Amino acid sequence: MADTAIPPDTAPHAPGTAVRRPGRPPAPERPRRRAPSRATAGTGRLAALLVSPTLLVLTVVVLYPTLMALDESLYGPKGLDPKTGFISSTEPFVGLKNYTDIFTQAGDRFWNAFWNTTFFTVVTVSLETVIGVAMALIMHRAFKGRALVRAGILVPWAIPTAISGLLWKWIFNADGIANVLLGHQVLWTADGFSAKIAVVIADVWKTAPFIGLLVLAGLQVIPREVYEAARLDGASGLQQFWRITLPLVKPALMVAVLFRCLDALRMFDLPYILIGAQKGSVETLSMLAQNEASNVRFGPASAYAVLLFLYVFLIALAFVRLLGADFIGGADGTKKHKGHVVRTSRRHVREVTA
Repeated sequence: MADTAIPPDTAPHAPGTAVRRPGRPPAPERPRRRAPSRATAGTGRLAALLVSPTLLVLTVVVLYPTLMALDESLYGPKGLDPKTGFISSTEPFVGLKNYTDIFTQAGDRFWNAFWNTTFFTVVTVSLETVIGVAMALIMHRAFKGRALVRAGILVPWAIPTAISGLLWKWIFNADGIANVLLGHQVLWTADGFSAKIAVVIADVWKTAPFIGLLVLAGLQVIPREVYEAARLDGASGLQQFWRITLPLVKPALMVAVLFRCLDALRMFDLPYILIGAQKGSVETLSMLAQNEASNVRFGPASAYAVLLFLYVFLIALAFVRLLGADFIGGADGTKKHKGHVVRTSRRHVREVTA
């Protein structure tokens, strides 16, 4: 019986394993798929159960009124019934006529209200952001009487908007304190550019503490070790604010700005009480919709409301799409901010303050 020689570069292999041929690399092993565990499925059902009350409330409060407004915008105002000569009991279906009338017959008034709404949103939110951050920095510092200062700053935000509008209406009267301080008479509550300035001042005074409160909450979670390390590295106060405070507080600041933008786009009560209705210089989209509804023109009023909803929705969507990436931290606990990596450790603070 002849002997069988086994080459030195080979070895016996176990049954079921791949045979490695000389001169060829080993075949990569395929990862095995793991079957979903019962715990994962149970966690998903529990999460859906916990979120369902919130979804139900949003459906009742947001989705249903929006669909009803969209349906109502397709009907026109009630007219005279030619058979009886009385006002008809039903509203005629007009389709998209209410929307075409907004951009044709009522085009000038609509675009005036649109630009007024945009002007108030941009100007007031910008001023409130700057003043709110300054308020937060003041409230965050340790000094005697800090509790009293915090309470005084938050008082304007706690006052109802209607009361605030009446208060500023007295201030901006012809013989009010505003004209006394200026030394000459300005018709603040009349129709004109001065009315816009009055609304901006009153709104900034009312809602700047809101942004300050949210930014203060973001400041209180920043570790003190970060600032101590920055001071040891020779960073000045301005560098600490620009390189450490602002990046770390940016998520809270962006949430505050988003909320204020959505609120300012729906501005109604402050200019309505402070200046009055049907004033072209301060009339907003919400005031325009209310004016149509008060004249029993619910179809055109719903069309204005739907357009305002779309405007607010697009602004919120653009805001989240453009700035939403800044809210997401990395898996290793980092946050990206314009190419810098911010971490709450002394070693990475040196990279930030460099």
